[in-house]
Amino acid sequence: MSRTLTIPRPDDWHLHLRDGAVLRAVLPETARYFGRAIIMPNLVPPVVTGAQAAAYRDRIMDALPDGMNFTPLMTLYLTEDTDPADVAAVHGSGLVTAVKLYPAGATTNSASGVRDFDRVRPVLEKMAEIGMPLCVHGEVTDAEIDIFDREAVFIDRVLDPLRRATPGLRIVMEHITTQQGVEYVKSNAENLGATITTHHLVINRNHILVGGIKPHYYCLPVAKREEHRLALRAAATSGDARFFLGTDSAPHTDPNKESACGCAGCFTATNTISILAEVFEQEDALDRLAGFASEHGARFYGLPVSAETITLSRGDPVTYPPKIDTGDGPVTLFDPQMPLHWRVV
Repeated sequence: MSRTLTIPRPDDWHLHLRDGAVLRAVLPETARYFGRAIIMPNLVPPVVTGAQAAAYRDRIMDALPDGMNFTPLMTLYLTEDTDPADVAAVHGSGLVTAVKLYPAGATTNSASGVRDFDRVRPVLEKMAEIGMPLCVHGEVTDAEIDIFDREAVFIDRVLDPLRRATPGLRIVMEHITTQQGVEYVKSNAENLGATITTHHLVINRNHILVGGIKPHYYCLPVAKREEHRLALRAAATSGDARFFLGTDSAPHTDPNKESACGCAGCFTATNTISILAEVFEQEDALDRLAGFASEHGARFYGLPVSAETITLSRGDPVTYPPKIDTGDGPVTLFDPQMPLHWRVV
């Protein structure tokens, strides 16, 4: 017997679209289901000015197929040379929604990120003044810190001091992966939210390493122990408005994933809604899916919840194509390794 569930049209509060042929291929996979998305600025070169953000937005809209309705919410890549006045101007114009903080070297195309946090303090103070959110990739990059500990160390060493120094700053801890991340958000409610990805609700580090290296499960922040995955599932399905969906869907062509030094990222745009419905059903929390996918993030960013809706139907398992073809090569879709019974109808 089939069942249906109708929710407001979801938003993705952390999305990589890339550029060129990959952008044209993957954008419809998001726009099919999502009304808006926070667009990551870590291109080469990165999106650091309002003019670059406007040009990238135009390329996204040019790539959007006829008949699809989608709003890209642009971000600026924070550097130590970012001008506070420029940030305020592009935010006031409505062009840019948020600023993205990458610690230098933390993830794909993050070499231009921040090394000395004191040098960006004027920007952060201006953002606090105007109510502009800061999206944070929360990992330290010190070579002596184990990769599985870098999020927890970042919270203690960087994030907490930053928040104490700029208490009015609205911060999104993006793609949290640890129990420590969950607990920090829950204990610091004011001006703080967190996105959780689809894939971190499904995989732990065993999926990457057991039985041979699985490059299509390698992402940054890297998946952690099972106890952390369970903490993320509990947070996502709790109904707590501080947690909301940011897929971090990150397409890389197969040759760039399946190499001696493969790129980090899981491409989940195509099947995210089906996976989320399956996870929330497993946790007896389908009544909270709308909050996580459609409502909490919009309210944190001060935007209206979508007046549009999507309807999901539960029935026989749905299948998705294993790869998305692009002009630059195939991109492999994330495999959740479980049957998916929910589809958008």
